[in-house]
Parts: sequence; C-alpha cells; structure tokens
Amino acid sequence: MADRFRITLAQLNPTVGDIEGNADKAVSAWQQGKAAGADLVAFPEMFITGYNTQDLVQKSVFHRAAMAAVEALAKTCADGPAIAIGSPWAEEGKLFNAYLILKNGRITSKVLKHHLPNETVFDEVRLYDAGPLGGPYSVGNFRIGSPICEDGWHPDVAETLEETGAEFLLIPNGSPYFRNKYDVRLNHMVARVVETGLPLIYLNMVGGQDDQVFDGASFGLNPGGELAFRMPVFDETVSQVDLERGDDGWRITPAEIVPQPDVWEQDYRAMVQSLRDYMGKTGFKKALLGLSGGVDSALVAAIAVDAIGAENVRCVMLPSEYTSQASLDDAEAVAKALGVHYDFVPISEGRAAVTNTLAPLFAGLDEGLTEENIQSRLRGLLLMAISNKFGEMLLTTGNKSEVAVGYATIYGDMNGGYNLIKDLYKTRVFETCRWRNVNHRDWMMGPKCEVIRPSIIDKPPSAELRADQKDSDSLPDYPVLDGILEILVDQDGSIADCVAAGYDVAEARRVEHLIYISEYKRFQSAPGTRLSKRAFWLDRRYPIVNRWRDRT
Repeated sequence: MADRFRITLAQLNPTVGDIEGNADKAVSAWQQGKAAGADLVAFPEMFITGYNTQDLVQKSVFHRAAMAAVEALAKTCADGPAIAIGSPWAEEGKLFNAYLILKNGRITSKVLKHHLPNETVFDEVRLYDAGPLGGPYSVGNFRIGSPICEDGWHPDVAETLEETGAEFLLIPNGSPYFRNKYDVRLNHMVARVVETGLPLIYLNMVGGQDDQVFDGASFGLNPGGELAFRMPVFDETVSQVDLERGDDGWRITPAEIVPQPDVWEQDYRAMVQSLRDYMGKTGFKKALLGLSGGVDSALVAAIAVDAIGAENVRCVMLPSEYTSQASLDDAEAVAKALGVHYDFVPISEGRAAVTNTLAPLFAGLDEGLTEENIQSRLRGLLLMAISNKFGEMLLTTGNKSEVAVGYATIYGDMNGGYNLIKDLYKTRVFETCRWRNVNHRDWMMGPKCEVIRPSIIDKPPSAELRADQKDSDSLPDYPVLDGILEILVDQDGSIADCVAAGYDVAEARRVEHLIYISEYKRFQSAPGTRLSKRAFWLDRRYPIVNRWRDRT
C-alpha cells in the first residue's frame, strides 16, 4: 500500500501588522486541517506579519512580537498536524525571512531564505540577511524541501534539497500580481521539477497590500511538469492536497484545476480586490469620487461599487460653464446605473470668488493653464471637504497615460487616498469599460448590466476646462501616446526604439520630456493598484531633478 501525506494549503489573505489577527487565521486553518486528517498545514511566506512589510520588519519590537506569536501558535496547535508558516526570525544579530515548522508545541525546524529579491517592488537585500543553503526538514517520516519564494526561482536551492534527501518541494510565496505573472511562475516551477525530478507545490497568498495584490493561483506539479491541481485566483481557499508514494516515488493526487480568467478579468479583479482590502484594512467604510461624465471616473465608480457596494459610494458632479450637457447626462446615467448616492455641486460661484480674489494680481495677463487648473483644484478642494465632513475616502481618477505625462492636476484631480487606474493606460481604460459592460462575476457587488453607456466610451476625451477642449489638442492621440509610453516606461526603451516602432521622433522626445518633468507629481500622488511590472511607485524610481534627455 502506497504511503500518503496530506497537506492543508491555506491560501489566505493576511493583513500587514495584524499579527494577532493573522495568527487567528492560522489557528482556524489548522483546525480545518486537523479535522481533515492533515499531516501538515502550510501557510505562505511571512504570513504571521503579512507581506510586504517593507521597513516595518526592521523594527525590533515588531519582529520580536511576530516571533513570540509563532511560538504561541506552536503551543496552541500542539495536538494535531504540524504547521509550516512564514515569519521574520532574528538570531545572532541577524534578521531572516524564515519558514518555521511547528510540531508538538515547539518550533522544530527553521528554513532561512537564501536568495533575497532586490528588484521591482522588493528590497529584501536591505531588510534581511541571506540564509545558508540548507537541507530538508522532517514531518513525521517525510522529508520536505521548502525554497522560500525567490529561492524557487533559482536552481541551486532546489537541487541542494533534492541532493540532501527532500522527497517533494513545498514553496511558500508572497508573489504579487502583474499581467501574465502566472505563466512566469509556472515556467520557473516546471524548470525546478525537471531539474530535481520531485513533485512541487507552489503556495501563494491572496489579498491587497498598498499597491500590490497577491493573486493566489496556488498549484502543484508532478514529475515531468504535469499540472496536478490549481487553486482559484484572488480567493481565500483552504484545500487538502494528497501526495502518494508508489514504486516510482512521490506524486500529487490529481485534484481540481480551477480555470484561469483572461487578463482583462484578472486586471479588473485586481483593482476590485485592491480597493476592497485597502479600505477594509485601513478602516474606511465609504468612498467618494468626482464623476465628470468622462470614461476614467465612470470606470473608477464601477470598480468602487463592485468592491464595496453602491450604498458605500458617493459620486459628485462638479460642473462649470464648460461642462457639456452630454457630460451632465452621462454622469447622471452612470450614477443611476450603479445605484450610488449622487450629488450635484456647481463650482461657478467658487470659481468666481477665486478669480475675483486674484484679479488685481493677474490684471493685464492672458487667461490660460492657470485658470484651467483653478477649476481642477477647486474641485479637489470641494471633494476633500466632503471627504473630511463625511469620513469617506476620496478616490482619484487619473489613468497611467495622464499620470505619466503630468496631465493630472496636482492638488486637484490628483487629490485622494487611492487611485485604482493608476497603472491602466487610457487605451486599456476604454477596453476595460467595454469588458465590464458585458461581464459580471459573483465577486462583483455592482449590478449585472451595462453600467457605462457607449456615449461615455466613444466620445473624444476632454478635461472640459475651456471651450471646445480636447485632450488631442495638446497630446498625441491615445493609441500613439500609449504606444510611446509603453516603450519609454514599461520597457525602459529609448527614443531610437520609439522611432524603430514607427513613432515620430519629435513626438517621442516631447513625451519623454513630459515624463521626466512630471516626476515631482508622481512623488506626491496617491497609491494605486499595480497591474504591470512597471507601475509608478516602487517599480520605477527616478530622481525629481533630472536634466538628462535621450539624444540618440
């Protein structure tokens, strides 16, 4: 009869800093594992603290509290299956990213992360010390190897574990989402299976943390690289996974392979989840936004309703004399379709007061961008006043195209606590609106209908800060702008790369200039959902003072 080993995989959503709450989640999952006859209950990387903790983990009182919580968890869960859980661990003057094995009321083994990622959103080289290459740990008579997250992306750790007797690999992860990330993970893990000949279980967390969203999608691979199971994306799930040992070694018993949604759905779900968790974990219950009748604010409103429910979203139209009747009608239609509270707050009186106040100083000067920005900043002032008065978090609505080239007004429409579409180029905003209009999922709290009517998506984009204004008056058309931005920002490309792709050299240089001179705005912008490998914040860190330009 084949040997069997059962693992309870806890694909859960921890909260950074909520050590007690995360420990309670661990106890609940352990109880489920115990009831299911598990040998081991496994949690993701750094689960006890939440992830990514950034510099918080260096605070001694914090990582000591996490260590104490793990030791208490071992005692609480002494009578039942072993636990494997991620936590910081300090010893001999060093701090490690650790994976701790708990059994019989104590910590029986420690795995210390060897490869520390130091790219994109990760700064682990400055936070942790690197652990040594080590061997497997034992749970009963079984020997398990656990490369921690980044360790699984390199061959040496897994090969060392195989050579020192590991019978299968369990890889705990805190791997955040970006488009097509699952395929990247899968390719690396298949390589580890081929190199070692061992079955592999990849366990990832879920949930939003600041700009990052952890998307779960935990999976298992059998020798040869065959997919044995896959858990849902973004959903908290506690699942039982069995391994059996036959004449040819260990294999994962095949289980459900949950389908992978396409990238449009995953992007949308990431934005919904990030807002839901950002608000839930910071304590905000309600949100508001300025609803202009344009496509960006319409999409933000739809995502907000899907995340926290229409009863918790306030939309405010703040028209001026330049606001078209079409925009007034479109904004009202979105508010009605979504079922949100809708306020109408004209800015004409306030604008006149500001204009009169500045008139002596501005006498004899032509009107221009200054007067346009007064409108935007007045709207920002009013929205922040509403936010303060009612305790509702203001959502900002600038897309990645605008944020890249500075076409969002600082202290105006950039005001707010979170920006859902910060990493969504304008061309993708249009397509995401179309996707939402014809798709509905159980995790959406909004209505199952067309929520953004076609007139909003199809009309030429305009800030409506002067008569007959169009975005294309001062920017390339969005397909051209976004194509240049994808080369210069997402690919870190050059002007020559833009020209080789068919773009005009003068337009490319102008866009590059706008990117660089807008850096100070992005330093002061709200956090927002990370959807790509080159989001504005931790993925891309440029100086504000920068006179370099690409002259190639």
